[in-house]
Amino acid sequence: MALADQETPTAKPLQDEAEARAAFMLGLRRRGIGARDILSAIERVPRRLFLSARFHGLAYEDSSLPIECGQVVSAPSHVAKVVQALEIQPRHRILEIGTGSGYQSAILGHLAGRVDTVDRYQTLVGLAEQRIAALKLGNVFVHHNDGLLGLKQKAPFDRIVLNGAVEEVSEELLGQLAPDAILVAPVGAAGETQELVKLSRFSGKFAKITIGEVRAVSLIGGKASQL
Repeated sequence: MALADQETPTAKPLQDEAEARAAFMLGLRRRGIGARDILSAIERVPRRLFLSARFHGLAYEDSSLPIECGQVVSAPSHVAKVVQALEIQPRHRILEIGTGSGYQSAILGHLAGRVDTVDRYQTLVGLAEQRIAALKLGNVFVHHNDGLLGLKQKAPFDRIVLNGAVEEVSEELLGQLAPDAILVAPVGAAGETQELVKLSRFSGKFAKITIGEVRAVSLIGGKASQL
């Protein structure tokens, strides 16, 4: 699951990969992503691995692109913004809801101690597992489950990130946060502009910051009966 606020660009021939990657990273810096650890993690994850062959030529475009099961992989600048808001430390345990292609999962895996990522589509789970294994990220674990329930058996988590919108963050998910933790999610009604919010928990109380506006696909409860 991922953001769906941009149209798919028309594919064009692959540029020289080194040149394309350099321009790609420069573009992220221009969009305000300055943390070296985040830029390093993004640079280490080959985005084309998470795309079907017909979209490889667009791997270094800052745009959302279609993936299997009618979902999309978010634009890298959005992924970077979300990851930056999470304020990840190497010791952190992260829960990601909405694995999608696994692209963001892999980036998180380069930053955190452990990543548990959940998706309702078995097809996406299988593909993400293959991609994570290819990158030898032994600290990323993909689960086929209802992400809206979280992953209680692995809680508490230092960070939780939702890759799809909810009308409100449930007590079920808030209850799976560690004492000093952060949750980032698009919050708002389906089909409308939502707020990308950051909830920080300190001493049992939550502080809310609005990061920006997004239009995200809403998360759906339950496991998919097909796909």
